[in-house]
Amino acid sequence: MIVSVRNLTHRYGSRVALDDLSFDVAPGTIFGLLGPNGSGKSTLFRILTTMMAPTSGRVTIAGFDAVRRPDEVRRRIGVVFQSPSLDRKLTVRENLTALGRLYGLWGAHLQSRISETLERLGLADRAGELVETLSGGLRRRVEIARALLAGPSILLFDEPSSGLDPAARLELVSVIAGLRDHHGVTVLLATHVLEEAERCDRLLLLHHGRRVAEGTPAELKSRVGGDVVVLEVADPEALRGRILERFGLQAQAVDGALRVEIPNGHRFIAELVEAFPGAIRSIGLHKPTLEDVFLDETGVSID
Repeated sequence: MIVSVRNLTHRYGSRVALDDLSFDVAPGTIFGLLGPNGSGKSTLFRILTTMMAPTSGRVTIAGFDAVRRPDEVRRRIGVVFQSPSLDRKLTVRENLTALGRLYGLWGAHLQSRISETLERLGLADRAGELVETLSGGLRRRVEIARALLAGPSILLFDEPSSGLDPAARLELVSVIAGLRDHHGVTVLLATHVLEEAERCDRLLLLHHGRRVAEGTPAELKSRVGGDVVVLEVADPEALRGRILERFGLQAQAVDGALRVEIPNGHRFIAELVEAFPGAIRSIGLHKPTLEDVFLDETGVSID
């Protein structure tokens, strides 16, 4: 495994940010850390990027201990932070040149690496443009190009689509998948965005620093029992009791609505409308999502 995390715990005083967390990341995959704000993603990201040592536990990346051999780990990772780190007054090539020199790259070799990396990200025709003139999506690509410049074994993203509009977000997801598919790059990303999580090969769901569930998106969604029916009603608690009494089903109250998991949801909807005429304002039906998995496991929403 290119990343191995074992019994990782971190505390800020009396608050536990990570609680005995363990997982592995296989080479050439996209591994997602999915959870809401406060779930421990940012703390875990700082530890993985050697910015912070854990209270206890162990992290190895490409075979090197992140606490004992941080320099070796840093040589093998590329990092794309949530906050922009580009100099807006420099061109794309100038930004990459400045970072390349920090990596110890110089001269023709550096310029060759820059050209190769920009070509890989579809930015070759933007090399001479000022960063401040680029769209948000293109700036994010430049951030990725910087992270890939030294040829890392693994690329780490903290909330990769932060600040992007929906179109740019989808484009970025495709770029990340292309790095895996065409260049064999291992990607580990921390996110609360379901569209990003859906494109991961494997996901770890986090809540209050604890492991909630792990698996492929399909495996996780298969844990939900059938279709999901969402009911908008005037009195959720009253109808919740009536559904339990009439159908023997436990409805879950979420954000003022009722949520029921049941096979053949379309048939259940007809039975509901017949059983409780006038009590239901609107009904929604959908197949299980990662949001549904998180609700089932924690009782709270990812957002």
